[in-house]
Amino acid sequence: MKATRQWSLSAKLMLVGVPFLLLVLLATAATLWVSWQLDGGAAAVNEAGRMRMQSYRMSLSIGTQETDPLAQQVKEFDQSLTTLKVGDPERPLFVPWDPDTRARFAVIESDWAQYQTRWITTKPTGFQTLRDNTITFAAHIDAFVGGIEAHIARWTALLHLLQMSMLALVVVAAAILLYTGYLFVLEPVGQLKQAIEKIQTGDFETRVLRTSSDEFGTLADGFNGMAEHLQSMYKNLEAKVAEKTAELQDKTERLASLYEVTALIANATSLETLAQQFTQRVARVARADGVALRWSSQGNLRHLMLAAHGLPRSMVDAEQCIYTGDCFCGNSAPASGLKVIAIHAMGHDSKDLPRQCAKAGFDTLVTIPVRLQERVMAEVDLFFHARVTPSEAEISLLEVLCTHLASGMENLRLNALEKEAAVSQERHLLARELHDSIAQSLAFLKIQVQLMRDALKTRQPDAVAKILEEIDLGVRESYSDVRELLLHFRTRTNTEDIEPALATTLQKFEHQSGIPTHLNIQGQGMPLSPDLQIQVLHIVQEALSNVRKHARASQVWLDVQQQPTWRFEVRDDGLGFDPMHHPTDETHVGLRIMAERAQRIHAVLEVISTPAQGCSVILSLPTPAHPMPLPSAAPAPTAALPQPS
Repeated sequence: MKATRQWSLSAKLMLVGVPFLLLVLLATAATLWVSWQLDGGAAAVNEAGRMRMQSYRMSLSIGTQETDPLAQQVKEFDQSLTTLKVGDPERPLFVPWDPDTRARFAVIESDWAQYQTRWITTKPTGFQTLRDNTITFAAHIDAFVGGIEAHIARWTALLHLLQMSMLALVVVAAAILLYTGYLFVLEPVGQLKQAIEKIQTGDFETRVLRTSSDEFGTLADGFNGMAEHLQSMYKNLEAKVAEKTAELQDKTERLASLYEVTALIANATSLETLAQQFTQRVARVARADGVALRWSSQGNLRHLMLAAHGLPRSMVDAEQCIYTGDCFCGNSAPASGLKVIAIHAMGHDSKDLPRQCAKAGFDTLVTIPVRLQERVMAEVDLFFHARVTPSEAEISLLEVLCTHLASGMENLRLNALEKEAAVSQERHLLARELHDSIAQSLAFLKIQVQLMRDALKTRQPDAVAKILEEIDLGVRESYSDVRELLLHFRTRTNTEDIEPALATTLQKFEHQSGIPTHLNIQGQGMPLSPDLQIQVLHIVQEALSNVRKHARASQVWLDVQQQPTWRFEVRDDGLGFDPMHHPTDETHVGLRIMAERAQRIHAVLEVISTPAQGCSVILSLPTPAHPMPLPSAAPAPTAALPQPS
């Protein structure tokens, strides 16, 4: 089969334009040649006219018998004849020779030879015929010029014809090129433009007819292929939109479920509430017919039913505690993941143990381990009446939910440990306070009771009366210490600012003692931690207690400086004392207690007092830039989570 020749757009345009280009070049060359002929003929006419003028000048010189100019004129005439005969190489000058022109030029040469013989080379005797000979000679020159001009006229007509032909050729070529451009370029572009406009309006069935094999034919094929692809995409667009909408809705539901479970875990206050609500939400997310959450014991030997949803009561009662290997449930290993178990396909084990899930009519079991790092804390069991195979997205969501559940269970355990540690610390604090205050008073009373017995045995009334006074004083001091402890433990700190606690302490002191108080706080510093606030408040309360018991002051000031370091000063205008020579009594016991507390928080305690001029107790905390670590508390016992029975 003969192959069809494929013409490109450029080849077509060249095929149309090259002939016109060649014609224009030929016409231009012909025009230039004719113009050159006209220039040479015009120069020959000028030179022949010059010969005619020279003939009249020679006749004048002969008639006047001037020999010197005549010789120069003869020379110039001969030069003109030679120029006409052979041409001028320096300029376009040539005679259009034809038989008539050659005959006329021969007549001129013959007349010139006769003219020279008769009038120039021989001395004439008379001049009667000079005028007639000159006129005849000039007439022959004019005839030669006329022959050249006839040729020039023909060349001029030919030049005009060539110019008109070039003009017509240009007009025809322009018209043909315009038509060709419209046919080969503009019309295909217009068709493509119309097709694109139809595509833009939604008419995807629009096609462009291929009418050529050039680039526009290839472009038409490409456009038609694009239109078919768009039409196919448009037809499937609604299905794809519906599919993507369903996927987006599914992802939105999963994200909402994740947020809901996260909020549940964050707000849970007990393990039972967390387990029960988690099973309900997982049942809704996984569309399960039943859910069981089982707590794993140490070593994953036993599994305790924490919560259940959608399961028969008999199944819940029978599986309150199961051992590993006794059932499909409770077989999660630390490295295992989600497992799908076909219940009816598994049958019974070698012991022929009854399967509660099979009795309840469940067909599929999905187990998800609840792991915290590498430790299995629990297991979530999903029960379905039908055969179910979770997708990758559902598996990922369930595993994430179980991971959040593990974090929530661990947080509850840590909160329980923290509460237990706080209670233990509070008990240690209470024991230390009792030991530092009431225990000493009770020891003193015990000694006084023994002394009372001895005095009664020896019948010493004065000693008995004195001992009774001491016992009465000790009881009153113990009662005062108990009230002081109640005051201490009722004072609460603020996690951000200690000022409210200090103000409350001063108000209680002023209410109990009737002594006016003043609180002055300067600067802005970093907030103190709750532990530091408690110790600072106890030191301030002990200092105020000493003021109430011993100072007999009329006013008390509490100055607090926050920058560059925290500094607390309790000062009064009471009796004061000499710290170096003051006898050991309850005041020194209070100072010792304050010093121990200050040492515990790595602070500096100073006591400045002068007899009859009051007393100042100054507490300076460590520099915040180099904080000293608080002494670690004794390890609290681990809070025991419920164990399977």
